Amino acid sequence: MFYLVLFVLLIVVAVIVFVICLDNSGSNNRHDYSEDHKSPGLFEWMMTPEYKRVGIRGEVKASNAILSVMRDDDRLFTNVSINYDGRPAELDNVIVNKYGVFVIEVKNYAGAIYGNEDDFEWQKYKTTYAGNTYVKTVKNPIKQVKRQCYLLARYLENYGTKVWVDGYAILIQGNSPVVSDYILNNIYDIEHVIHTPGRKMLSPKTIDDISRLLSR
Repeated sequence: MFYLVLFVLLIVVAVIVFVICLDNSGSNNRHDYSEDHKSPGLFEWMMTPEYKRVGIRGEVKASNAILSVMRDDDRLFTNVSINYDGRPAELDNVIVNKYGVFVIEVKNYAGAIYGNEDDFEWQKYKTTYAGNTYVKTVKNPIKQVKRQCYLLARYLENYGTKVWVDGYAILIQGNSPVVSDYILNNIYDIEHVIHTPGRKMLSPKTIDDISRLLSR
């Protein structure tokens, strides 16, 4: 009788140990996006050998990053050209889903960037291997994407679809001079802004109407 009880206890202990090990193994395979969010300013997945190979431009890297977090009902449009009231705009990425319409502008500025959120232009400082420093004026992507959102909203409204358009910017090098809600720093940020319920949800018909206009 003693040996039978001992045998049963050993089996119970073995099952408990197996379950604990299985749970730990599964947790190691889960990707915690909150850890990504704790390290803003770095697009680590863009620095891998796959993305650093010659021929992949910054815009393509960003589009691939967006695609990696898109859901089945999301729609991505790249290099969209629109014109409202004689004012043209080129949109790097437009995501349309039930949560809304989102414009994501991409900049691949190399070097140190200086400026404020409300400045129309930023200053880019780049030092060569020889030690020479060059200064160049570049566009402030925050100002740029705000303009794009306004024009896209008016463009859609002109064709009978009135929606709110949200806009964000990605700096591939992670060198934004400001901390802003308009700057996306990692995959977690992208996934969060395009999948967070906010204003009025879009119907399937509205999504189809917007998609047709963006595909023209």
